[in-house]
Amino acid sequence: MRFPITLAFCTMFGVAVALTRPQPKVASRNTGPNRRTPSPSSGESVPPAAHPQLALGNLTGTEDNDNLVSNVRTLAQTLHQCSKSTSAEEMKLNFLKSTTVTCNDGTPAGYYLRASKGSRRWLIFLEGGWCCYNKESCDARYRSIPRLMSSTDWPLTQKGSGILSADPEENPQWWNANIVIVPYCSSDVWSGTAPKARQADYAFMGSLILREVIKDLVPKGIKLAKIVMLAGTSAGGTGVMLNIERIANLLTQLGADVQVRGLVDSGWFLDNKQPRQNECTDVTSCSPNYVIKKGLRLWNAVIPERCRQLFRRGDEWQCFFGYRIYPTLKSPVFVVQWLFDEEQLKMENIQLGSHSLTESQWNYIQNLGRDLRNSLRDVSAVFAPACLSHTLISKSNWLDFQVRGTSLNRALQCWDRSLQENKNSRPAARNCSFHLIDQCRLPHCNPTCPALRDLVTGQEVNMVQLLMNMGFDVQRISEQLGVAPRQLLGMLSTGG
Repeated sequence: MRFPITLAFCTMFGVAVALTRPQPKVASRNTGPNRRTPSPSSGESVPPAAHPQLALGNLTGTEDNDNLVSNVRTLAQTLHQCSKSTSAEEMKLNFLKSTTVTCNDGTPAGYYLRASKGSRRWLIFLEGGWCCYNKESCDARYRSIPRLMSSTDWPLTQKGSGILSADPEENPQWWNANIVIVPYCSSDVWSGTAPKARQADYAFMGSLILREVIKDLVPKGIKLAKIVMLAGTSAGGTGVMLNIERIANLLTQLGADVQVRGLVDSGWFLDNKQPRQNECTDVTSCSPNYVIKKGLRLWNAVIPERCRQLFRRGDEWQCFFGYRIYPTLKSPVFVVQWLFDEEQLKMENIQLGSHSLTESQWNYIQNLGRDLRNSLRDVSAVFAPACLSHTLISKSNWLDFQVRGTSLNRALQCWDRSLQENKNSRPAARNCSFHLIDQCRLPHCNPTCPALRDLVTGQEVNMVQLLMNMGFDVQRISEQLGVAPRQLLGMLSTGG
């Protein structure tokens, strides 16, 4: 009879909490249908469901109270199970109050919000989805992936996963923060300021969309925030670096006393320095520098001034690459990057499992891991597993992956602790690392890497099977690496 005991505990604890804190006024509820289209012009949203939470604030603490933090977190997880409901975990769609800042096709832009009353931490997440850079590529994008250019079919609610989840077991550090998801519908790597006009088929207003989201969040309490984490995956991760200083300045202008941080996931692309034999035919096979160069003018992109000053006129596109813009940022930024990023490989027409690997393609794969590793060397806060994948923080299994025995969530806690200690002039915590880069040289050499799947059969395969199917020459590669063939196969089979 575990259920009645748990229910009784939850009920009694709820009464205790109710007796020790002020009672909020009960808001009137709309008893009509709960699915209706919000008015884009009014900026209204579907009213959020009541979701009282224990305001735990920042649960990272210091070494002296780690046990207390652990106990409180366990208690919070128990309470979460008591009050868990589908409606409480959903984020509600809000359209921007400004009707002039839109998606590519002129439909209203917006955001999803799950408010957490009592929390002074906000996580604002920018979705990814690469970009388009001319009429042809944008037309093709609109036909194939309209949700990345229009809000017409956006659902009224959305549930988050990974670091966006409301489940403390899935998201131990940020589950009770205010979570905002900003859908990507501007196709400009969150940099554009170009409205849709008679002479233009599409608007590109990603940077302005983010600005308006922040302004619309003021009446919802963001001015009271102590920490705002601007996070993003892929193009959204690049968008974090392009916009973080502008957002920090905007919040200061609005009167907020807040630390703005960045979390960049799989947005640390490298520019290709080798000329191609053939002109690329579509956006997925074009090198990043080619796409950015073409797109800048179309998007009327905003480039951070500190980075722009480093390059002569016409070379500002280089600020879209993490290793160039990162040294110019004042706000703290944590970089999450797979060392063998699948999207970076696709831009070189390499898709593992789809065709045989040429020697030059295998060399490129190895060099990509080496070059990404080297580019991250001077990044103070980084988590870089040697795996073949793309994006991490919004996946439900994001806690599974480790570098040198440390999970990303733990690394983020150590980073948070370090920032707080620096602010309070405390000594740094020992055995709490947040500079974690795999040193093994082969793809998928980390034993916690995500599962690989055969593109034809969909079945799970190990790295050896995948490479063998693509004509991998064990003898030649082992000679290049200076290891015995059996040792090489063992490294690939067991993840290093």
